[in-house]
Amino acid sequence: MDNDGLSRFGFRACFGFRISDFEFALIIMYKKILVALENSHADESLLPHVAALAKLHRSDLLLVHVADGFVARNYNQLNLIESDEMKEDRAYLENAAANLRNGGLSVDTYLALGDPAEGILKAADERHCDLIAMTAHGHRLLGDLLFGSTINEVRHRAQVPLLLVRAGK
Repeated sequence: MDNDGLSRFGFRACFGFRISDFEFALIIMYKKILVALENSHADESLLPHVAALAKLHRSDLLLVHVADGFVARNYNQLNLIESDEMKEDRAYLENAAANLRNGGLSVDTYLALGDPAEGILKAADERHCDLIAMTAHGHRLLGDLLFGSTINEVRHRAQVPLLLVRAGK
């Protein structure tokens, strides 16, 4: 049966394979993935998962880090100059992006300032991301209340799916 015959039954020819419209939609499900980086060893657990997912879906990546020190939180209001922390965070993002680009991926970076959950959610919305990827640390009880607030807020307010990858120890 030729391509036209197959398309009547919901199939397409793609890269030499015949796949259903549903399978084709799965391939391009995530056009842009926001990757929330912490500038810590936890990112080493997240980045390989996201890179593999981006290759599978031919996704663009947006690496985001939210600087949340005093200068970052008050940068615009007080017309402050960029802090060393912000410069280091920006360099970290660019280095991570360069490594992913070397693997053939399309990567952009964004350094947000202020509250981490707010910065992640705002970037996901403004940059039209289809998925947010973050690391989870596996805190228990009190630790979740103290340290899991970013994930909690993002998972409750996000308008797109959230991928959580357990951070390695």
